[in-house]
Amino acid sequence: MKHIEIISASRDDASALCDIFLSHITAHPEYISHGEVQMGVGVTQYSGGFISKPSPDARQKWMNYIYANFDDSASNIVLKAVPNSGADDSTPGSASEQEIAGFCVAQITDDGDEPFGMLCDVLVKEEYRGRGVGTALVNRAIEWLRSKGIKDIYLESGLNNHAAHEYFERHGFHPISNIFKLA
Repeated sequence: MKHIEIISASRDDASALCDIFLSHITAHPEYISHGEVQMGVGVTQYSGGFISKPSPDARQKWMNYIYANFDDSASNIVLKAVPNSGADDSTPGSASEQEIAGFCVAQITDDGDEPFGMLCDVLVKEEYRGRGVGTALVNRAIEWLRSKGIKDIYLESGLNNHAAHEYFERHGFHPISNIFKLA
């Protein structure tokens, strides 16, 4: 039986992570939050409410974002979930060549009273959902942030990403504000 291992991702994983991300936001534009819009990965149009979609140059914008996270490893970590069979796994290839079941990006930000943590992206491929992959990624990211002395941890989620909202609330996160954009 395969289990999931949570390990640090590397720059070599960037394209695969981007594929997972873009596939998800294309199929589920409700994932797009103000963060994706601010960095140009997503675009919105107002028609009685904001309608979001990936931007035409979403791939390049997201690759710039993920490379910046790899380049600042003191304040950021990119984790990936890879399936394996355990200690006696004879599958050839390194972990970076194996399928990626999901990933999480965590950052330390110091523009507040005290540094705080952000879970910027938590994504699990559809076929791995409901197996504890997301929980393992979130827990490992929180563990890393705590090891750096971080007390407050935040995340953002798209306005209509209700399944994610329920998931995060089950894991102890609760809404603190709303983000508004001038239409």
